[in-house]
Formats: sequence, C-alpha cells, structure tokens
Amino acid sequence: QVQLVESGGGLVQAGGSLRLSCAASGRTFSNYAMGWFRQAPGKEREFVAAITWNDISTYRLDSVKGRFTISRDNAKNTVYLQMNSLKPEDTAVYYCAAGTTWPLSPKIWGQGTQVTVSS
Repeated sequence: QVQLVESGGGLVQAGGSLRLSCAASGRTFSNYAMGWFRQAPGKEREFVAAITWNDISTYRLDSVKGRFTISRDNAKNTVYLQMNSLKPEDTAVYYCAAGTTWPLSPKIWGQGTQVTVSS
C-alpha cells in the first residue's frame, strides 16, 4: 500500500508561486493515478487536477487552468503541483490522493498541506 506525504505549502502573497510535492512510499507508485484536491474553510473538498501513471493530465477546476501544473516523477515516487499566479481564493488545505483507476477514484490520501495566499 502506498502512503502519501505532502510538503511545500506555506504563506505567499497574491501573484506568487508555490510548488507542492507529494512523496509516496512503496514500490508500486507508477501503478497509481495521482491527484490533488483542496478544501477551503467551510467548503467541501474539491478536485483540482490528476495525472495518470503515464503522464496524461487533467484539470477539473477552470479557475486553475493555465496557472497550475501537475506532474510526476516515477523515479522519485513523487507528484507535484506547480502553482503560479496564486490568488487569495486558492487558500486551502491541499491533499494528495492516489487511486488505481481512471478517472481517478482516490483510495489513499495524504495528510494535507496548508496553502495561504494573502492579498
């Protein structure tokens, strides 16, 4: 079973950038589709982006298209979310998730990393 640990969150000013990382333990990382979700205070968790085991990516939120990029490095067992031109409305806890089917149906979650964008 894969375990996920996110990092890279923090406080950034509007217009700034952050890169989130999600490190996976286990030897079968390349078998998993991976995704990023986020949850803002008082709101439901929402799907941000996902990537297949062979690097096909998809973005659910129109609000992040052109600003966020999901990528993965199977040699490092890591998936990334590069976030540029951040806006205060991007403030949320960001969660990494893994699943073995596509479209992604998460079966494994990380603990989350806080991203706060100040105006």
